[in-house]
Amino acid sequence: MAEKNQEYPFAPANGYTRSDQESGGLSAEELKRKKKIKIAIYVVAFVIFQVIVITAFSLTVMKVKTPKLRLENTQLQTLTTNASNSPSFDGSFSTQVRVKNTNFGPYKFEATTLNFNYGGATVGQVVIPKGKAGMKSTKKINDVTVVFSSTQLPNSAELGSELTAGTLTLSSSARMNGKVELMLIMKKKKSTNMNCTITIDVAQKTVKSLQCK
Repeated sequence: MAEKNQEYPFAPANGYTRSDQESGGLSAEELKRKKKIKIAIYVVAFVIFQVIVITAFSLTVMKVKTPKLRLENTQLQTLTTNASNSPSFDGSFSTQVRVKNTNFGPYKFEATTLNFNYGGATVGQVVIPKGKAGMKSTKKINDVTVVFSSTQLPNSAELGSELTAGTLTLSSSARMNGKVELMLIMKKKKSTNMNCTITIDVAQKTVKSLQCK
């Protein structure tokens, strides 16, 4: 009895079945999806990084701080006092005016008047000319001479008691106006106030203390 020839379907020439091709197609789609996810993560990370940089830049470089106006190195030059029936004083001292600028840009200030007072009355004045304190630096105006006198005092009763005790206390005040320049394109107005107390030792004819705030 002759055996029947059993026929078998031919296998694909490339050696892969349909299921293998479909599996390979899904893997390619999965790779594309993962690639897109990576790109999205990189974009989000870059945006977050930019936001952090801009925020830090705004809080440091672009933040405008108020400059400081102070007196330093005050030395008494002359002093004449009278603690008797008509208490009085006349004198002069030299001082250094400092404008401290902590900004990332120069501070250009206008001419400023420094008032020196006793008992609420002005006993001396000096004008600081307009100038500029550089970026993160201190402008020092040296050898500023101040002449003070009690001739304008309305009442000298308190003065007599203080001179008898051996001291003379003067206060100094000023308001400086100016502008801070940032990145050569932005200008912001900034004003600073100065309040100093100068205590003079009458007997020794020296500046006993200088306190500014």
